Amino acid sequence: MQFKNLEHIGIAVKDLDKAKKLFENLFHTAPYKDEIVKSEGVVTTFFKVGDIKIELLSGIQSNNPIDKFIHKKGEGIHHIAFEVDDIVKESDRLKEKGFILINDQPKSGADNKLINFIHPKSTGGILIEICQEKK
Repeated sequence: MQFKNLEHIGIAVKDLDKAKKLFENLFHTAPYKDEIVKSEGVVTTFFKVGDIKIELLSGIQSNNPIDKFIHKKGEGIHHIAFEVDDIVKESDRLKEKGFILINDQPKSGADNKLINFIHPKSTGGILIEICQEKK
């Protein structure tokens, strides 16, 4: 098992419309996808820059993880996501190595992915997402 590549960088924003305009101007391209993730209470917008995706995340329901993050740390990089071949096996391997996972089992996420997160307490303060394309 190994991480295959950097899948995307997630950025927490307060005002998605404002952030979307800023990144459209910065990257000189429109986002390729907007998606609501009801289970997390967030809306996402994806940009593609070369081989890397940038995911803007904003809260849409009360008590969502993005608003909590922004309240605690402010807007900015929320997580770094890596693609894996088998998210169940990789989650199990990480648990065996002593990493703290936020979810017991992978769950459905944005952009047609199964996802799980490694808690920042076990990664030096960085929230790391592992993801696998749904089959």
